[in-house]
Amino acid sequence: MTTKLPTDIKLHKASKTLELQYAPDEVYHLSAEFLRVHSPSAEVQGHGKPILQFGKIGVGLNKVEPAGQYALKLTFDDGHDSGLFTWEYLYQLARRYDALWEDYLAELKAAGKSRDPNESVVKLML
Repeated sequence: MTTKLPTDIKLHKASKTLELQYAPDEVYHLSAEFLRVHSPSAEVQGHGKPILQFGKIGVGLNKVEPAGQYALKLTFDDGHDSGLFTWEYLYQLARRYDALWEDYLAELKAAGKSRDPNESVVKLML
């Protein structure tokens, strides 16, 4: 199986999105927050068990650079810049965006965490 490579990559700083085009009719817009919480770095993926990222609603992307011919290195404005997004991983994130986002929101809710770094979720036990 050949890795699907984007034909065009655009960083939209104002909307905090990364646009990946694979064909004229196959364009994906991935939010910086989505990419940040799904970073392939050890900080996020842990060592065998992913570590839930929260409070990343306002995160943006400062820089997108190629890492050899197999990946992109993303630099986020919260200082996170470890983890290389391989072409295959980016394509899977793009194709599964909706399902992965819903799973992430459900995990946040179950953990009593928030996307907003200035907000705390309080569970009342009545």
